[in-house]
Amino acid sequence: MKFDRSDRKDGMPRVIPTGGTLGARIEGIDLSRPLADADIALIRAALGAHGVLCFPGQDLAPDRHKAFARHFGSLEVNVAAGRFTAPGHPEVMILSNVVEHGGAIGLDDAGQDWHTDLSYSRPIAFLNILHGVEIPMRDGRALGATEFADMCAAYDDLPAGLARRIEGRTARHDFAKFWDAMRRRAGSARAPLTRAQRRRKPPVSHPMVLTHPISLRKLLYCNPGYVVGIDGMAADDGARLLAELFAHQLRPDYRHRHDWTPGDVLAFDNIRTVHWAVADYGASERRLMRRCQVMADEVFAPPA
Repeated sequence: MKFDRSDRKDGMPRVIPTGGTLGARIEGIDLSRPLADADIALIRAALGAHGVLCFPGQDLAPDRHKAFARHFGSLEVNVAAGRFTAPGHPEVMILSNVVEHGGAIGLDDAGQDWHTDLSYSRPIAFLNILHGVEIPMRDGRALGATEFADMCAAYDDLPAGLARRIEGRTARHDFAKFWDAMRRRAGSARAPLTRAQRRRKPPVSHPMVLTHPISLRKLLYCNPGYVVGIDGMAADDGARLLAELFAHQLRPDYRHRHDWTPGDVLAFDNIRTVHWAVADYGASERRLMRRCQVMADEVFAPPA
């Protein structure tokens, strides 16, 4: 399906919530064209309300992908992207299992465990904007879903004792934890991180509880993919507390699953959610995504 504003009789965009803790579909906005201020405001409000937004039927060239993403903050060039970026657009990373001319065209195992993008960075990320170019199918069913968990809902439901134990604390996030975990998987083609990459992304600490800059709701900012310890706490005590916290935040009632359709653009809030990519497709089942990461520099900035 390709975008067609004529599908909406009144020509106005429409936000359609999933009815769950996360997720909404936005119809009536063509992301390949310059956006009106009203459209940007609608998207920002929908992100605050729903956390994960799907824009169906889009056809975004890398330059338009970047132009859309830049409405919400500065763009990151991933420390491990290497050659896996759109030509001439280092901010647009390619995630794919496709092999052409004897070589991979993208990172083929990105995000295949629960994590929060760029929590390992001193400036954290606001949005991940993914464009589903090719989606693997089997027996008429889409593969390679992306699943989310809502950290606002998880915080709201924290047992009182656990909430007291993390209040005011910071946790250490380390890029190498997730990278090395992926490298240990059978068949991984990931190379070890270079010294230069490690220097660019040393471990950093962030508060375990944040206030969301749009909704003003409290949330858990602590994820199993990158967190390696709790500052000021003995390693064993911290590990036990983190295990308890991770088990709580990944409860099924906080979850949302997005099953992809070619042309989907998915914008999701890296402050509010943790996510993972479901790797239920084979090497011959083509999957091709393009990704822009929007930093949280503008969303946390004080009003002008």
